[in-house]
Amino acid sequence: MCISSGEAVFSGTFTYCGRRHHPVHGLIHVLGYQNTAVNLAGGPNAMLLHLPAVQLTPEHFLPAGHDGDVLRRMVDAVAPVSVAADGIAWMGAEPEPVRVFEHDIYTVLLAADPHAIPAALRHVPPHRRPVLDPELLRFYADHFPDHTVALCCFDNADAKRAKPLLLWYEPLDADRLTVPALDCHTGGAPDLDAEVPVDHWVLFSTDEAPADWGSPVEYSGHMRHRLRGFLPDTVIGRYFGDEQKLINGDFTISHLDLLTDDADRIERLHPDGARFALPAAFAE
Repeated sequence: MCISSGEAVFSGTFTYCGRRHHPVHGLIHVLGYQNTAVNLAGGPNAMLLHLPAVQLTPEHFLPAGHDGDVLRRMVDAVAPVSVAADGIAWMGAEPEPVRVFEHDIYTVLLAADPHAIPAALRHVPPHRRPVLDPELLRFYADHFPDHTVALCCFDNADAKRAKPLLLWYEPLDADRLTVPALDCHTGGAPDLDAEVPVDHWVLFSTDEAPADWGSPVEYSGHMRHRLRGFLPDTVIGRYFGDEQKLINGDFTISHLDLLTDDADRIERLHPDGARFALPAAFAE
């Protein structure tokens, strides 16, 4: 369901990307990512996410606080009877700036250059410090040179539903919404020619949609005002799974297609830029 630095099992992935005109930050994308992780590496492990951001800092991450079910509420909106920043360290001595901070069960490293990550690992607590395959870092440097890589380090031997990663950023392409979904759990670089199993709820939103667009999301009444300002009123989405396999890649949709309110227009995005249509959702 994602790429890890060592053997792991990820399931029940929720992914979300929304386009939003924020009163302070302007036109932004907001990303949400959450799954259940089982670490099988026998030691520290990490999840890697490539993010199409112009710039990304720890301040772009939004703490979920008591609203750890925010992505589940989005899923419930599109399928009501469905399957069911503290401690920041700045390290200017690295070849490229790397930021390290704690977020829920993760110690997160943000790097514009993946090759800067190994030198920064000394700032990760030993019980979460993974061993990284240089080939995996070369893969990200070669295929996503304009992205920011988030290395989310963890060491939880048992399955645990982490709070969602929620962050906003100025996107590389404001008119294309993409969520990371490349898959490889061996610690090496992913096989880009492989078909991989999926277990994803994929959700999108835009604040430019008409009044009757999408499904309304019901949030908790105690949600903090700052977090609510980044979240959508309505979403569309689809589930990909049930032993389904797709060509390795991310999920994406253009803003024009998003405005049609048709989740069947979600595509699979290959790192080389190729896009693949996906099977239409089963209509009951």
